[in-house]
Amino acid sequence: MDDIDRVIDNLEQMDPLRKPTLLSAIRALQLPPGSQGLDIGCGIGLQAVLLAHAIRPNGHVTGLDISEPLLAYARQKGNGSPIADQIVFKKGDMKHLPFENDSFDWAWSVDCVGYPAADLLPILKEICRVVRPGGLIALLAWSSQQLLPGHAMLEARLNATCSAYAPFLQEQPPLAHFQRALHWFPKAGIVEATCTTFIGQVQAPLEPDIRAALALLFEMLWGGASDEASQVDIEQYHRLCSQGSPDFILDIPEYCGFFTYTMFTGVVALT
Repeated sequence: MDDIDRVIDNLEQMDPLRKPTLLSAIRALQLPPGSQGLDIGCGIGLQAVLLAHAIRPNGHVTGLDISEPLLAYARQKGNGSPIADQIVFKKGDMKHLPFENDSFDWAWSVDCVGYPAADLLPILKEICRVVRPGGLIALLAWSSQQLLPGHAMLEARLNATCSAYAPFLQEQPPLAHFQRALHWFPKAGIVEATCTTFIGQVQAPLEPDIRAALALLFEMLWGGASDEASQVDIEQYHRLCSQGSPDFILDIPEYCGFFTYTMFTGVVALT
């Protein structure tokens, strides 16, 4: 399996776990029916479909991504869908959006704009350019998890030494981190800023697709052991998080856990 196929497979496998939480965020936005929206970093189009359903019957979503293979998969997946005519996928860079000024009523991004860290101000200004004054901007990203019940300290150490985020956060100043996005909103001309966190909960008995998603998540978060991780912690990780292990944590009958998505919203200032 090549890298793109692996990305696609991971996105598909993770969707059953993420979808209910992202749907909650979409419902909270109360997007106007018939509106025109932009999904930045749309990947294989899973959220573009949810957004299109939210603005039926006459709304339209443009999914933007820098990866043509992901967009090709999204287009193929959407063929024949009852809302296929409500979605278009376009290749482009969020730093230089290929749209005219004031093209959209709102813009949305999940695990892309500013995530996990970035020079956010120029990107926000570019988004404000293509969203009309008074239009909504919503940025979401995975912000925390507690997935190893009874092993809080191990999970904390794994997050510190084996996290998939670590290479992207090292040496980044605090203001570059996604969770400081609200610092940049007013500087970009975004007003009425809010922060809302949505909780995704899991509890045994687990459906097979949720179980598979959690097993993949363990690997994505902590599978890349770094030199800073102790051998004891690595061994504990494999004992608790490897399918087939007699101590696989998803097998305990009282298993439960949660994760969070944080959403920053604001309105493009009227000129």
